[in-house]
Amino acid sequence: MSLNNKIAVASLGCAKNLVDTENMLGLLAAEGYTFVSAPEEADIILVNTCAFIGDAKEESINTILDMAQYKQEGNCKLLIVTGCLAERYHEEIKRELPEVDAIVGTGDFPSICSVIRDAMSGEAVCLYGHSEDFALDHMPRMLTTPQHYAYLKIAEGCDNHCTYCIIPSLRGKYRSRTVEDIVDEARHLAANGVKELLLIAQDTTRYGTDLYGSPALPQLLERLCEVEGIEWIRLHYCYPEAITDELLNTIASNRKLLHYFDIPIQHANDNILKRMGRKTNKAQLITLINKIRETLPDAVLRTSLIVGFPGETRADFRELFDFTAQMQFDRVGVFAYSREENTPAARLEKQVDPRTKQRRRDKLMALAQVISLEKNKSKVGTTLDVLCDGFDKESMLYYGRSAADSPGVDSLVYFGARAEVSPGDLVRVKVLCAQEYDLMGEMVL
Repeated sequence: MSLNNKIAVASLGCAKNLVDTENMLGLLAAEGYTFVSAPEEADIILVNTCAFIGDAKEESINTILDMAQYKQEGNCKLLIVTGCLAERYHEEIKRELPEVDAIVGTGDFPSICSVIRDAMSGEAVCLYGHSEDFALDHMPRMLTTPQHYAYLKIAEGCDNHCTYCIIPSLRGKYRSRTVEDIVDEARHLAANGVKELLLIAQDTTRYGTDLYGSPALPQLLERLCEVEGIEWIRLHYCYPEAITDELLNTIASNRKLLHYFDIPIQHANDNILKRMGRKTNKAQLITLINKIRETLPDAVLRTSLIVGFPGETRADFRELFDFTAQMQFDRVGVFAYSREENTPAARLEKQVDPRTKQRRRDKLMALAQVISLEKNKSKVGTTLDVLCDGFDKESMLYYGRSAADSPGVDSLVYFGARAEVSPGDLVRVKVLCAQEYDLMGEMVL
């Protein structure tokens, strides 16, 4: 087949899935393929899907159907579906979506070049069931994020087996990359202009347990801090029961390590936490949060919460609401429980009706917005370090993120500047105005 074929890619879901997409792009680029952003111009369209919850599945299916139209209206000769939806629903895709020419599960994406060759020759490709079979070593990668920041996946899979979650069956058991391989990729990223590393895994705090016999995240962080060119290192997906004093002290003693904690606690009622298969209770969560704030008074706490879990009563939700108000999280994501087939939680009695779930979600998000506004107001008059992400032509302001803000999920800081600022520049901004989520200010020299 001709490598003159142009490829368009749609990447859905989480940052971990995005890294898989970037690895596929790297592998394809190494083979000489070219890429286009407009799907109507593409000869090959690749959709890397998510299937974590109902909304994600719906988005994935709708995107596949949208892209399938270009087989009639555009140049598309080949439509490839990869990722979690392909792993989970490969038979359904084959049966219901005949427009799809190749189905590639979570463990088979490293074979994307041979998949395209086989599909172009007329073979009906369907690869799945190998989520734990591929090597985790650093592979070619083409960043789709701005040049100055990148996600760095340090492990794959999950061993936690929360009762509502399908990820272990889609991504396999927890497998860590070696410290040396991760540091080598970090050096490569830094050499290409990356200044902020965002460390990701399904559970970053258990990094190294499988390779080294005990958690090795503090040691990995210390090694990453030595990489020249990296200015910020941000941690995502820290499970509360695995946040140790050693980890907190490591973060406190290294200036590159942002005091940013993404801790998915999911709930605050002990009975609901137990039914979820979580490994902490309310008292332990309060103790941990207080310890983080005592060790790092400027710590930014982000969490995710699930409302409407089976058996959640009005009293249980009120306890979660009051807990959220008490803990004053800086960043909160609230999700209505999604009943996923083949999970233990799907079989639980006392499922909560959709309207109640949505009502509880809206109420908790309204509280989170109030807390966010008050916290933002307290920043007026202060000066923040901001990593510039770009220039907004509509407002005629630059925008970027402080240490409190992770890309795509948190807020922005908009600022004026008398001198030209480029994406990736780390500048000082005095905050002049606060909104519910975003801040506005002026760069100071």
